Amino acid sequence: MTKLKLLWRRRKTFIVGFIAATGSFLLGVTWPLNLRTNQPLQPIQAQVLAVSQSQEQQPMSNINKFSKAIANRVEFSQQALAQVQAIRFQSAVPSQFQGTTISHARLDSQRKAIALTFDDGPWPKTTTQILDILKENNIKATFFWVGKYLKNSPEIGQQVAAAGHAIGNHTWSHEYLQYNEDGAAREIDRTSSLIEELTGIQTSMFRPPGGILNNGLTAYAQKKNYAVVMWSADSFDWRTLTESLIDNVMRQANSGGIVLMHDGGGNRARTVKALPDIIARLRKEGYSFVTVPELLQMQEQESKQEQTAQK
Repeated sequence: MTKLKLLWRRRKTFIVGFIAATGSFLLGVTWPLNLRTNQPLQPIQAQVLAVSQSQEQQPMSNINKFSKAIANRVEFSQQALAQVQAIRFQSAVPSQFQGTTISHARLDSQRKAIALTFDDGPWPKTTTQILDILKENNIKATFFWVGKYLKNSPEIGQQVAAAGHAIGNHTWSHEYLQYNEDGAAREIDRTSSLIEELTGIQTSMFRPPGGILNNGLTAYAQKKNYAVVMWSADSFDWRTLTESLIDNVMRQANSGGIVLMHDGGGNRARTVKALPDIIARLRKEGYSFVTVPELLQMQEQESKQEQTAQK
C-alpha cells in the first residue's frame, strides 16, 4: 500500500469519528426535555430549573430591579464626582497667585486669619494623630506631600483629602540638590500625578524642600503655574522642644500668616503634643483657621473691594 493511500484511509477514519462524535453531542443537547426529565431531578438540577421558571414568570420584576440598580449607581457616581470637585476647589489657588512666590496673605489687620501647614507627609501614626486634632477643633489645614511617602502610605493620604484639607506638592524625594529642568520635572510632575491618581486633586501649590528657591525646582514650578508657598511663621518643630515650638509660632503669628510645621519626615511627637496648645492660644488671640487657598481667596476678595471703593 502506497503512503498516499495510507494517508487517505487515516483521514477518512478521522472524518467518520468526528461526525459520529458531533452527532452524539447534538443528540444529547436536542433530546426532548420531557423525555430527559422523566428521570428524577438531582437537587442542584431542581434548583436551577426552579430559578429558571421563576425568572420566566417574573421578567418585569427583574427588569425593575436592574433599572433601580443602575439608578443607584448613577446617583452614587454623581455624589462621588461632586465630592471630587469640592476637594479640587479646596486646593485651588486664585489665578493671580499662580506662578508667584508667597509667604503670607495681605489682609486687613482686623481680619485675623491664619493657615496651619504641615510638610513631609503623609506619615504613619503622626499624620492621623494630627488629623484627629484638627477634626476635634473643626479646622482645615494645608498639607505639602512628599511623593515617595505618599506612595508608601496612600490610605493616609486619602484620609487627609477626604477630610477636606488642602494639598500641595513637596517634590518626590525631598533632596537638597541642584536640578536641571528635566530633574525638576521628574520631582514635581511625578508627585502631582500620584496626588491626582489617589485623591482626584489637581494641586496648584508647591513648597520647595528646605525653602530653597534657587536650585531649579522653584523655577520649574513657576513655569508650570504653581503658587510657590513659603511661610511667615516657622515652628522649628524639627529641632526644638515643645514649649519652644509653641513660643516660635506665637511670636511670629500675624494676620494672613502661614505657619510651618511637620507631620512627617521623622519623629513628630513634639508637633502632635504642641498642636492643641497652639490652636487654643491662637483662638484666644482671635484667629480663625483657614487653608492656604482660602487665605489667598480672602486677599483677592479684599483687593477687589478696595478697587471697587476707589472707583
